[in-house]
Amino acid sequence: MRRRLLTSTLLVAVIAVLLLGVPLGIVVSRLIVDEAAQELRAEATRLVGEVEYARIQDTPLDPQQLKQKYPDRYIQIYERATQPKATIVGTASPAGHEMTADAQSENGIYVRVSRDRDQVEQDVRARLLLIVALAVAALAVAVGLAIVQSRRLTLPLQDLAKIADRLGSGDARPSKHRYGIPELDRVAQVLDRSATRISDLLTREREFATDASHQLRTPLTGLTMRLEEIVAACEHPEVVREEGEAAIVQAERLTAVIDELLAAARRQRHAQAKPVGIDEVLVQQVTEWEPVFRGEGRSLLLEGSRGLRALATTGGFGQVIASLLENSLRHGGGTVTVTTTSGDNYVVTEVSDEGPGIADDIAPKVFERNVSGAGGTGLGLTLARALAAADGGRLELVRRRPATFAIFLRHAEENDRTRVVSGPA
Repeated sequence: MRRRLLTSTLLVAVIAVLLLGVPLGIVVSRLIVDEAAQELRAEATRLVGEVEYARIQDTPLDPQQLKQKYPDRYIQIYERATQPKATIVGTASPAGHEMTADAQSENGIYVRVSRDRDQVEQDVRARLLLIVALAVAALAVAVGLAIVQSRRLTLPLQDLAKIADRLGSGDARPSKHRYGIPELDRVAQVLDRSATRISDLLTREREFATDASHQLRTPLTGLTMRLEEIVAACEHPEVVREEGEAAIVQAERLTAVIDELLAAARRQRHAQAKPVGIDEVLVQQVTEWEPVFRGEGRSLLLEGSRGLRALATTGGFGQVIASLLENSLRHGGGTVTVTTTSGDNYVVTEVSDEGPGIADDIAPKVFERNVSGAGGTGLGLTLARALAAADGGRLELVRRRPATFAIFLRHAEENDRTRVVSGPA
């Protein structure tokens, strides 16, 4: 590109110089020749006057004085009235190499002044050389400006090419480079916006992978426990059948979790919350988690009002409860109690334990991503709150010591007048 810019600029400069320089050289040459001819005519006219004055005064013309007064001139003076008597001053140039001007008075005085044409041509060549030098200087300036302009254009384009290549390789950092050229600055802004969008997409993909690994661990753990129960109870067909059905439920829950995560990653969760039986979800979760707690020497209790219904999605509400139970298992202590109550506006489900609680420095940001006070992933509570919000409810930390989390869901009776649409997690 730089070579093309230099070539095109030089071509334009050469054409401009030719279009201006050639006519200028012709005009200057004619002006110099015309000026020399006009000067000869003026000298001839002046000499006629001097000869007439000398004739009136009856004084002869001195050739030496004329030679000093008109150097480099060949002067011929004729008095035609008295027949061929001539006064000649200077040396004549070779034929064809002289310029001549004539003048004649009313009394028959005829004057011819000549000069060497080579002197005029030398002056013309000097002026033409000056024009050529100026043209070369103009071309040099044009080439210099073309080099500067080509660098100003090609270097930003090379930089933009590097930025685009970096974006293609996955490095989505906005460069924020600006070059002082409106068109290139607009391209740089578009690339920066593209880098931001690509960075957001990559962040979502990474978050999805992390969220999937976290959320899938709990159903897989439950499925593993059921399969272990099946293996241990192979001598009892009834137990095998029961555990097999539970394993199928776990597999279905695993599929639902995958669907939820994919929908959240694509930001396409628009399912409407429906009336859900709170007891059904809680009994299912307690049944799945009770063997795990029992294996740790701890208890899991379900208390509070029964028969409550709220606006939610079974998968989302179940994942929130599972996350809270897992959080209590890993970071809490003692008996874990799941309590359900009904308020004026919300159905409240509380999950509490008898552990040391949450530290004061962690409590204000316990729902933030990657925040954990005991070596966890810092994702469980973040995802749980997002899932609760997607169902039109909310998840709050209502007590720090011992830790108690509460899920607030709208009453099922509001389904006829309230449409809860989930948004991005």
